[in-house]
Amino acid sequence: MTKWVRDRQRRRKKKPPLETEATGRVGQPKPSDSSRPAPLQPSYMDHFDKPAPAAGAAPEAGKPQVVVETQPESPYTPPARPAGAIGRPPGRQEPRAPRGVVVLAIGLPGSGKSTWFKRRGVTPLSSDLLRSVLFDDVEEQRYQSLVFSTLRSLLRARLVAKMPWNYVDATNLSTGERKQWIQMSRSLGYEVHAIFFDVPLQVCLERNGRRERVVAEDVMRRMAAKLKAPAFEEGFAKIVVVKVKQKAEE
Repeated sequence: MTKWVRDRQRRRKKKPPLETEATGRVGQPKPSDSSRPAPLQPSYMDHFDKPAPAAGAAPEAGKPQVVVETQPESPYTPPARPAGAIGRPPGRQEPRAPRGVVVLAIGLPGSGKSTWFKRRGVTPLSSDLLRSVLFDDVEEQRYQSLVFSTLRSLLRARLVAKMPWNYVDATNLSTGERKQWIQMSRSLGYEVHAIFFDVPLQVCLERNGRRERVVAEDVMRRMAAKLKAPAFEEGFAKIVVVKVKQKAEE
């Protein structure tokens, strides 16, 4: 048995050393025996054995070319202009058509927002309606952040579902209150329109006094101080101003 093992070890040929990038020995060793054929060489290496064409010489037709690009000395060198980087001037992108429209009502209580929607047969996303759904009380004012975060989630769901027309019935007095609606709508590819109810405070107070749900006068005056007219700089694509008819002077 021992003799058989020794004979087997003598017959076993020694494996060549492993040549990989990890060992730092990559490539085929040159054969020591001249009678053996030379190692195979990729055909693309023939290109580099040819002398480089003279400067300004026309490239050979129908043959691939190797373009040499010199790297900048500093890695902080600014990149090339778009035309130089891609070889042609950048084309202008045509603006995409909006998926639909989001309409924000802007105005004080009693300015006629809900009436405007009713006359047009529109059921808007309403903060009052949501208070009734969530708390069974349209006058519940303790959870304003919850009401409006839920209202924005409902609008987002409509926009994801690609509903073409979407209406929000809330006071939306300041640019800060309107900003989140505008950013979300535009990020999902929708235009935003404003319906601004430019109604005098005195008229709103008179209408408010005739409603079942009355807002305190001091609250109305504080809201009127916050009210700011919408502007195109906020991101509105269209602004509609609703005014009351002036009484004819006697």
